[in-house]
Amino acid sequence: MRFADKVAFVTGASSGIGRACATRFEEEGAAVFAVARREDRLKGTFDHYTIADLRSDQAARAAVDSCVERLGRVDYLINAAGVIGTGGVLDTPPEEWERLFASNVDNVYYVTRHVAPHLIESGGAIVNVSSVTSLRPYGNLLGYCASKAAVDMFTQCVALELAPHGVRVNAVNPGVVVTELHTVGGAVPDYEAFLERSKATHPLGRVGQPEEIAALCAFLCSDEAGWITGGIHTIDGGRALLSAR
Repeated sequence: MRFADKVAFVTGASSGIGRACATRFEEEGAAVFAVARREDRLKGTFDHYTIADLRSDQAARAAVDSCVERLGRVDYLINAAGVIGTGGVLDTPPEEWERLFASNVDNVYYVTRHVAPHLIESGGAIVNVSSVTSLRPYGNLLGYCASKAAVDMFTQCVALELAPHGVRVNAVNPGVVVTELHTVGGAVPDYEAFLERSKATHPLGRVGQPEEIAALCAFLCSDEAGWITGGIHTIDGGRALLSAR
């Protein structure tokens, strides 16, 4: 029960890595405040939640205020909300570029700026869910790669800023994980074939599970990781070791 009497604010908690993180923190004793856009995925699962589109600064502020009003504090922030999209510079329309950055970068900025004062009070920690695609280029994923690279730099800048206050900030960079990320919006039409092919593109021979990413997020928030900040932590079955293909 590493997180007894602590409060974790988890975005993207309706599915995938966000949901696994919210569940993991609850299992380890934290009171979890779950945030997502789909109420049916939160109601009946989490005691404390709110429905919010965090691509708005106003919505992010309201969600953080609601958490503090109900639970009194924030100790951990897990920024797990995000989307994927395909396309290169020649075929990515401006509205798609803006969608990817709003969903993957702006929301992280909005939530962090409102949670940070509470984390300074509690001496807490932040984990941002990035991607292996932030570390090397992948064809036909321009907006996604660029937005996740922005998350990494955001993580390191905020880590420097908040370190004097005792707040640690890290990113986790997964390879392919079995979630709804690739199926929502039709980014990967043949998902089963994609997962099968991914066995060959990950040196360990398999894709990841959301619970594995949640375990790393929990470790990075724990006292055991008390001297770790500003890290870009790959958890990708070795995917980043291979040349892009």
